[in-house]
Amino acid sequence: MSGREKEFGHGLVLGKFYPPHAGHHHLVRTAAARCRRLTVLVCASSAESVPLADRVAWMREEHPEEGIDVVGTVDDVPVDYSDPAVWDAHMAVFRAAVPDPVDAVFTSEAYGRELGRRFGAAAVTVDPDRAAHPVSGTAVREDPVGCWSHLAAPVRAALARRVVVLGAESTGTTTLSRALAGHYRSRGGVWAETGWVPEYGRRYSGEKYARLLAERPGAPFGEAVWEPEEFELIAERQLAEEDAAARAGSPVLFCDTDALATTVWHERYTGRRSPRVEAVAARGRHHLWLLTDHTGVPFEDDGLRDGEHLRAWMTGRFRTELARRGLPHLVLTGSREERLRTAVTAVDELLARGWHFADPLPERG
Repeated sequence: MSGREKEFGHGLVLGKFYPPHAGHHHLVRTAAARCRRLTVLVCASSAESVPLADRVAWMREEHPEEGIDVVGTVDDVPVDYSDPAVWDAHMAVFRAAVPDPVDAVFTSEAYGRELGRRFGAAAVTVDPDRAAHPVSGTAVREDPVGCWSHLAAPVRAALARRVVVLGAESTGTTTLSRALAGHYRSRGGVWAETGWVPEYGRRYSGEKYARLLAERPGAPFGEAVWEPEEFELIAERQLAEEDAAARAGSPVLFCDTDALATTVWHERYTGRRSPRVEAVAARGRHHLWLLTDHTGVPFEDDGLRDGEHLRAWMTGRFRTELARRGLPHLVLTGSREERLRTAVTAVDELLARGWHFADPLPERG
């Protein structure tokens, strides 16, 4: 229906969106189809563990259409649907966040009629039985894996468990990353979309070396000159490619190296640390690091490597940095098969620990 034909002028959808799921998006789209203008109010309490800014950003990304305005507010008023004074306190929060008159309030909850009355607006109930999308915020918080198909890309990116495989040159990080992704994909179901993220620095190095050879045919890779800003670019691109993969994948994502490793490579090539690269690495959202030990792994020089003599130093620097930062990590040794088995056990333990969401304010009345 066109804007002129829509039955309501200004509609309102409000909720915790803790976190947003398909039912929420169905509610918003249904309301938008019936209103010339729609405000989506994200109400977060200080007790909850997902920041208000994240929830607002997620809802804005999923609903970028003209005429939909997503705003946020902190609402720490206790929840008691039977207490008029509590209702008054909530309404003061709502009206401060949405000062314009509201013509219709859209909800899937039993409190929708009273909410509409207090706004002086029509109360429209949408799918109260959750028939269109059998999911709830409580269900997502209790079992994100079981609700994964109901989550939009930005929420998947935020919740996916990211496992980093890092190590010195020619220690099997790419082989192990691929093997881990394949192992979890073979489980099927929600795990079928498990992905792995290649090392962007390696691609960049290949392109850099190709430019060097174009200028000086036959030059060895070791003669390439590295500038500090190149490592910042590599770290940023690595994070961006991880985020893109996490948005489209399963509850676990495997990363062949990460921005933290780039900080060590910067040190290797420039002789000093880089606060700018370390700042990029600090933005990473990783949950487990698997360090591939160089011992017992034959060195293979593919033309883009520094040399076998640096592997012990690099392994040591990775171990030192992981320990210094207090990051959960495991050193993998033994054969390729042993390393894969140990890695799968560690990842399964990570997933078994689950996801922690702080409880929202209790509801009464």
